[in-house]
Amino acid sequence: MLYCMRRRNRVPELTIVVPTYNERKNLVPFMTNLASALAGIDYEAIVVDDDSMDSTAAAARSLAQHDRRIRVLQRIGRRGLASAAVEGMLAASSPFLLVMDADLQHDERVIPAMLEKIKAERLDVVVATRNAEGGSMGEFAKERVGLSKAGRFLSSMVCRVPISDPMSGFFVVRSEYFHRVVHNLSCIGFKILVDLLASSREPVRVGEVGFRFRNRVHGESKLDILVGMEYLQLLLHKLTRGMIPVSYLLFGMIGAVGVVCNFVLAGLFSYSFDLSFKSAQFAGALITIAINFLLNNELTFRSARLRGRRFLEGLGIFYACCSIGLFAQVMVANGLRAGGMNWPTATLAGIAIGSVWNYSTAFLFVWQVRRRRTQLLAEAYADAGANLMGARSATEIPPSC
Repeated sequence: MLYCMRRRNRVPELTIVVPTYNERKNLVPFMTNLASALAGIDYEAIVVDDDSMDSTAAAARSLAQHDRRIRVLQRIGRRGLASAAVEGMLAASSPFLLVMDADLQHDERVIPAMLEKIKAERLDVVVATRNAEGGSMGEFAKERVGLSKAGRFLSSMVCRVPISDPMSGFFVVRSEYFHRVVHNLSCIGFKILVDLLASSREPVRVGEVGFRFRNRVHGESKLDILVGMEYLQLLLHKLTRGMIPVSYLLFGMIGAVGVVCNFVLAGLFSYSFDLSFKSAQFAGALITIAINFLLNNELTFRSARLRGRRFLEGLGIFYACCSIGLFAQVMVANGLRAGGMNWPTATLAGIAIGSVWNYSTAFLFVWQVRRRRTQLLAEAYADAGANLMGARSATEIPPSC
């Protein structure tokens, strides 16, 4: 009996963290392939699901009822591969942590070689790469290959170690290293490996194992323009060392686009529709504010994206906030100019004040990021509490060896 308890309580050597979103059809073949490839290795698999619409979490729980090595972490109100991978690794106690996708594109047969390499060479991270000996992009489209190369080039600006495939989502990391850098992670977007490598203040010991990237069988690729934007956000966050919120940088970039739009629209209304200068400026500003709102809703605050009635309410509040910001911008610029400051510097100072005001009010009142996060977390904890009470009231069956 004592031996049985020890065997059940033993920490596995390897934890495989599997972030998922709408991967239900891939779960059974994924777990079957994993069990076959890791025969003889003591492991567990943590499925971290972002509340998939196709009930991926429920399917994973069903598998877990028949296999003790499978655990499920369902996230409510949060989304993103990087943060999912981090939460999964934080839930593990194994000395080695491996991250991979559930879409069957990562070849699980190279995991034993990755584990052996990180142990034998006492490395911090071992990456399964498509760009080294034994590796291949598979049947990647030329556009995807080009994007991967571009991402590889950009990552060299923040990574402290040369690596052939920083865009890889398939790697094993030593638990000691992960816990050493976890508080410095940005947890933005999909490319957690770049985040891990760029967050260390000391040289990182990295090894690579080649693998052939396979085609997706079920489901759809998550790669789109937002993934690219999130990658740029991650790089900006690392380059600025987190001193400036990345969402503010993106908000400012969209604001710069708005300035160009305002110039173009004001000119169009003035010269093509024969409006007065003041009327053209007003009309251009009205449309520009709406464009800024749409872009920020889709990009900057996509995790708190507004839909339906909330979208219209948010647009109205955004107009009000930007009007106050515009007034503050003009007053500050005029005051500084009257005090003797040169025109360009006074203008830039006014724009800076208006930008900070617009971002702060948008964050707090339009998209209500913190309030919505708190509400979603409260709902999640309430659901978890209800499930726990239900479980306690059920009759427990002693686990068998």
